[in-house]
Amino acid sequence: MRDERWRRRRELRLRTPADARRFVRQIGFCPFWPTAGVEMPSLLHAIAGNARPLSAGTDDPAIGRSWNWKDDSLDKRWWYYGKLLRRRATLVSLDLLPAFYALSENYGAPSDYLVEYQEGRLSAEAKAIYEALLEYGPLDAVRLRKESRLAADAAKARFDRALAELQGDLKVMPVGVAEAGAWRYAFVYELVDRWLPEVPARARRFSTREARQMILRVYLENMIAADRGAVVGALGWRPADVDRALGGMLETGEVVEVELPSDDRRLLALKRNAGRLMRRGLVHAGAARDGRSARRRTIRGEPA
Repeated sequence: MRDERWRRRRELRLRTPADARRFVRQIGFCPFWPTAGVEMPSLLHAIAGNARPLSAGTDDPAIGRSWNWKDDSLDKRWWYYGKLLRRRATLVSLDLLPAFYALSENYGAPSDYLVEYQEGRLSAEAKAIYEALLEYGPLDAVRLRKESRLAADAAKARFDRALAELQGDLKVMPVGVAEAGAWRYAFVYELVDRWLPEVPARARRFSTREARQMILRVYLENMIAADRGAVVGALGWRPADVDRALGGMLETGEVVEVELPSDDRRLLALKRNAGRLMRRGLVHAGAARDGRSARRRTIRGEPA
């Protein structure tokens, strides 16, 4: 089921940039390239049509296509691209981006970043980068280092960390590529709320719980089934935040717990996916949570 949804079959692989755009819309969010230790769909695997390791080499045509398609898409507002999940390159559909934004430190006021800085939640380097973009508009990375006074060789690592910090909190994103620097290749960066001004307003419609549940719903749809540890590892949320988001979904039956036949490890699944897995004999219904009853709960899912 995952290979089909994640396009990890050769006949389902992405062949064009338009295919990639539809894939991200369908999948909601995914790493650009696979992340070690995290099982999720990725754009690279969907282009390759299999789960090949990233170490296959830079001559791999799927790697080249993923890189070129990503670069060509940056100025088209197809999706959010930036170092979001685990500070790694991530693609998020514009439909789902407001939910992620609702979980950020941003509240839609121009002075938000100053409050974060004063409270020690934003580094001095990130503040300098943000203020350079605020003053000058979109800047390529070379000029951005200069305007934020981080152009010295000794400051490069601090610049890179601060840029990842800003992307991780959805303050800054790449919006193009410029012929700049020694390699004649540099990302152009802009403020998220200036490049995608509708996102903050849409994000304000969601409570924190609603935003987490929206993201979790998409994650479980993509994963088919996953344990709590996988959710924490993939999304970077605290276990308590995962449990709070799951609480209402388990109570309503939208999410259920299932077990693998080989062990008693509990997996989380959307009810419709749990039914499909059970009919295929891949999982069975979880036992009662308090352990006082061996009775199995019946889960009715949609037709496979």
